Amino acid sequence: MCVAGSVQAEEYENLAKSLAKVRGEVEALQVQLDLAKESHHIQMTSLSSQLTDLGVEERRQKIALEKLQQSIAQVQEELAKNSAASDGMQPVVSQLIAQYRVYVSKGFPFKIADRLSDIDKLENQVDNKLIDSRKAVNRLWAFIEDEIRLSKENGIYQQTITLNGEQVLADIAKLGTALMYFQTGDKRVGMVSQQGEGNWQYMEVSNNVKIEQINLLFDSLKKQIRQGYFELPNPLKS
Repeated sequence: MCVAGSVQAEEYENLAKSLAKVRGEVEALQVQLDLAKESHHIQMTSLSSQLTDLGVEERRQKIALEKLQQSIAQVQEELAKNSAASDGMQPVVSQLIAQYRVYVSKGFPFKIADRLSDIDKLENQVDNKLIDSRKAVNRLWAFIEDEIRLSKENGIYQQTITLNGEQVLADIAKLGTALMYFQTGDKRVGMVSQQGEGNWQYMEVSNNVKIEQINLLFDSLKKQIRQGYFELPNPLKS
């Protein structure tokens, strides 16, 4: 009976040790879970804030574009009512051109030089009376329609960028007028980040995970895969 009791006591002791070990492991896992939950909450809060910032920038661009549309529409209406007013509207047309130039030069940094060149050509034609106000306003309206189209298109393009103080020809992955990433011929990749109104910078990425994410985006767009879920580096993340 003593031997049996001793064995049973030892089994109880081993069971208690096992339970204590399991309890310790459970508590450790609970701590890890709590930390993971907290980290996830912080990450989601940060992402929500960043998405809000992106939304604010998109709305700012949209509002600026809508104001230009309204101004051009008013001039078109005035010209339609009175064809004789065409010559007298030149100062107003020049003002609209100046407003559009500001929108492009301070806005999303996609092919800015090309777009400004088109504006310069139109302004030169207006200043030298090579076209009348009616045609100039119609051209401006076409420019605005192009801007709206750009805000909805995703694709790969080429343009010269300023990277680390150097002018570099790069492939550009443009996602509407919200996000833009780049690849250079020497395999550098990165993204465009806004450092203040009208101040856009091309930031090279060195993190291997982020590099892979950007390269996957380019590969997908080249294969005409323009929809789906993509995990991408956030240019707003500090």
